Amino acid sequence: MAHSVVMPELGESVTEGTITQWLKSVGDTVAVDEPLLEVSTDKVDTEVPSPVAGVLLEIRANEDDTVDVGEVIAVIGEAGEAPAEEAAPQAPAAPAEEPAAKVEAPAAAAPAASGESTDVVMPELGESVTEGTITQWLKSVGDTVAVDEPLLEVSTDKVDTEVPSPVAGVILEILANEDDTVDVGDVIVRIGQPGAAPAAPAEPAAPAEEPVAKVEAPAAAAPAASGESTDVVMPELGESVTEGTITQWLKSVGDTVAVDEPLLEVSTDKVDTEVPSPVAGVILEILANEDDTVDVGDVIVRIGQPGAAPAEPAAPAVPAEPAAKVETPAEKPAPAAEPAAKVEAPAAKVNNDKVPYVTPLVRKLADKHGIDLNTVTGTGVGGRIRKQDVLAAAGQGEAPAAPAAAPAAADPRANWSTKSVDPAKAELIGTTQKVNRIREITAAKMVEALQISAQLTHLQEVDVTTIADLRKANKPAFQAKHGINLTYLPFFVKATVEALVSHPNVNASYNAETKEMTYHADVNVAIAVDTPRGLLTPVIHKAQELSFVEIAKAIVDLADKARNNKLKPNDLTGATFTITNIGSEGALSDTPILVPPQAGILGTAAIQKRPVVVTENGADAIAIRQMCYIPFTYDHQVVDGADAGRFTATIKDRLETGNFESELEL
Repeated sequence: MAHSVVMPELGESVTEGTITQWLKSVGDTVAVDEPLLEVSTDKVDTEVPSPVAGVLLEIRANEDDTVDVGEVIAVIGEAGEAPAEEAAPQAPAAPAEEPAAKVEAPAAAAPAASGESTDVVMPELGESVTEGTITQWLKSVGDTVAVDEPLLEVSTDKVDTEVPSPVAGVILEILANEDDTVDVGDVIVRIGQPGAAPAAPAEPAAPAEEPVAKVEAPAAAAPAASGESTDVVMPELGESVTEGTITQWLKSVGDTVAVDEPLLEVSTDKVDTEVPSPVAGVILEILANEDDTVDVGDVIVRIGQPGAAPAEPAAPAVPAEPAAKVETPAEKPAPAAEPAAKVEAPAAKVNNDKVPYVTPLVRKLADKHGIDLNTVTGTGVGGRIRKQDVLAAAGQGEAPAAPAAAPAAADPRANWSTKSVDPAKAELIGTTQKVNRIREITAAKMVEALQISAQLTHLQEVDVTTIADLRKANKPAFQAKHGINLTYLPFFVKATVEALVSHPNVNASYNAETKEMTYHADVNVAIAVDTPRGLLTPVIHKAQELSFVEIAKAIVDLADKARNNKLKPNDLTGATFTITNIGSEGALSDTPILVPPQAGILGTAAIQKRPVVVTENGADAIAIRQMCYIPFTYDHQVVDGADAGRFTATIKDRLETGNFESELEL
């Protein structure tokens, strides 16, 4: 069955991501957690891994497209589906052997480079990343590699990742060593025609069979926990984070999961993320529900022996497969005893099942070197175990670790926070720059606005728990029917538009020269959008005539135009009121500046779970509610304080009542 890959949630309040590069093409075979594409948001540049193994059947979003969280961006199917059959028509009846067939297909690309070698360079690994450190070579000189087969592991200040081979062939020369820091674009390895060694013609067959062993290997991990279950705990998700809220379970009781396959989504006050499975097996029991807030270290799910599926009991016969993986390099001049030691190392993986959260790369390194992660002291944020810690424990990182520690201790910025920091802006320090047109206009308008209007801010608190529950229950259906993500912003905009119709004295403009007040016939709402060039406020015209769904689509459309420089002059003119999302970086309040002739601007702050006093049937109680502040800045020439209070009270009542279900058009 085909699996839809959606744009993942890449941080709190991040509702969309821009595809910067596809790392795979239609027809490619991908493994679980293998990077599919690179995505950029206003908070992070990252790779999106594949949630399943299979063949990339369809790509639904192009490079440079901005896609809402939850929208389908690709479709991955089983190896026996159409694209796989086109790549390997000789094996339609043997889906289990498809991975091997697919690896052989790229190998056929090698003759395209016959007669010359191909230089592989350090790739771009994210915006503003100019270099990468080689942490481990996965191949050696003389090895035969297939297209997209991992060559080495690279670490940057943003991501740890593998670099795949762009061509098929034999590694002729390695030009950079482990622990070298290499600039983006520099040549790191040279791959050429497989003619250097006599054994080279026979070697392509070995990599072709390796994916079969790799596909079956996760199932082989299950017997390590046979006879007992494994408790999965709430992981440590950042320094000073002591608990996490379960936002969504991605698996159910009875489901079979592989190592590092996502189990659930967790939200904290610092990050929204997926929690991967530390072991392979069947989910026996889920011990915490969605919306539960769980302390770090508490058990949330129990995974045990995969006894539900008839194929699983046969899996214990497969553990010999990893030995096959080790035997391939054993055919080189390495001592015969070396592979045996490596085969025994995965036994330590039993102990690694119950360690705090670590990345798949760290877990793989620990398994490879036979390191018990429970004995490793992490040097990352909050004591997180990094790959450098594993390499040091394996005796491969001790020498470079000592000199690295001294500069870190001496560096006065070693403990500085890098959250929400754009490293590229460091180049601005000590310089004088000509501002762009947007910054010039913004600066002039803001000063002028404060000079010609009497601005003050009214602050109101709103309980949006009902809307949060409604949104959670209807997000998938809304996405499926309307093609956009159901965010909080349309609820605030719709409630404000209705209130502006009910309070026309707020949707008004004052002319001090003529001493006249104009009460606008239409509600034209400007939505503040953060773009790389600066703040833009495109306008939803005649918003009072639009339905909730139409407003939601208009917000997405205008934001996309703003970020891609596609706005037309009409999109930026005629606003009678502005709404700005001040909570995108967690702000609880602000004092927005209105721009005359508008009489008001409403801010939407971060939504937080807080204990509040509620009254039911005349009795007071403390409850956990989803709370949000809405600061309303108004021009006192147009609006009096009491009118400001009545206006925000109308918005508050509409949002707290949360009677939007019929307007979702589901």
